[in-house]
Amino acid sequence: MGVRTPSDSCTNDAADTLKIVPNQLRSGTKNRLQILHGGTLACMTDLGGSLAVASRGLFATGVSTDLSVTYLSSGGKVGDLVRAEATCDKFGKTLAYTSIKFMNAKDELVARGSHTKYVAHAWKDPQNITDELSPRPEKGQ
Repeated sequence: MGVRTPSDSCTNDAADTLKIVPNQLRSGTKNRLQILHGGTLACMTDLGGSLAVASRGLFATGVSTDLSVTYLSSGGKVGDLVRAEATCDKFGKTLAYTSIKFMNAKDELVARGSHTKYVAHAWKDPQNITDELSPRPEKGQ
């Protein structure tokens, strides 16, 4: 589909935004108009939202309860680059809310997505590392 694997493609910044390395659009990602298919961005919204939840320490990232994408302009043609930034906006015991922005090579917003995940059962996974990723108060506070 033209999306790299998560281990190759993601970094976290200080603001808890997951930056997904720009992906070059391939022929399997286009629609009949020869531009980026909206379904590709929906799939990337699903993946990006799940990765944003995983970046908070959950091994299993829960079940999708809502996913939406708003398309603002064409994402480009085959060979163009698309960059995504996914953020976990709220991370609770039952639900996690994520948002994702898609930018073209000119850093113009082409689409934005949101993804809500039911995470209540995911908290029980023994492979979680949420404690290790929780912010620690600074000494003296």
